[in-house]
Amino acid sequence: MNSELLVSDARHFRVDYEINPYMHTEIQPDLAAAVGEHEAIVAAHLAAGRKVRYVPSAPECPDMVFTANAAVVRGNRAVLGNPPPERKAEVQYFQEWLTWKGYEVVEVPYAFSGQGDALAFGDDLLLAAHGQRTDQRMMRVLAEELDYEVVALQTVSSRWYDLDLAVGVVGLPNTLAYCPAALDAPSLRRLHGLGAELIEVSVEEAAKFALNLVGDGTTVTMTKGAPRLAAELRERGLRVVELDTTELAKGGGGVRCTALTLDNPPGRPSL
Repeated sequence: MNSELLVSDARHFRVDYEINPYMHTEIQPDLAAAVGEHEAIVAAHLAAGRKVRYVPSAPECPDMVFTANAAVVRGNRAVLGNPPPERKAEVQYFQEWLTWKGYEVVEVPYAFSGQGDALAFGDDLLLAAHGQRTDQRMMRVLAEELDYEVVALQTVSSRWYDLDLAVGVVGLPNTLAYCPAALDAPSLRRLHGLGAELIEVSVEEAAKFALNLVGDGTTVTMTKGAPRLAAELRERGLRVVELDTTELAKGGGGVRCTALTLDNPPGRPSL
């Protein structure tokens, strides 16, 4: 998993609007530093042996660096994101790229935060959140269009506006990291019912985007500032690369937000 990723760039990154609690138009990122942070993330992916595909950002799309919201991909199908109005201009660029690369692109009529709210876990499970930036009706759409067994989850507030701030798919078989305080009681029961190995992460570390990570089973690339989670992952034999995302965080994103996974395997054919 996560051996092939789609990224953009931070050349036009800025805070033009406020669509999550981390964005404040009066606090603008240092553009050069943000570009440097993103380049370091891409370099870490390449050093880990991951393939990186690229879509150039557009001047009218200040959040295009956060490619995870563009879609969720399984095999040769991509369910396109349907973001808040402020980010609608991004959609055409990602749709064109995915179509050009031969993906069968599915447009949806409901609000959908793409991979930000839809994390593949194992071969056939999709952890999918609703209630913040994704419409509950997307649970059925994702199951039908991508042939996943969807595990519907819900975060407790806009602080966890996307699921990838509350849950991290580590890459080890059957292992998830999560922040218990970020999920409602039914969601916690569903997670515990999966039979997965669960790593609990504190609110303090999760709020620093600790769970907004990319893992491939060997290496985890994550944000600095979460020493307990980083140590736990190293104890499990993983190589952990911790990166500064101070400027990117001003847009409400971390490492996972900047990469759309392209190599989720297709479903098994029916017998």
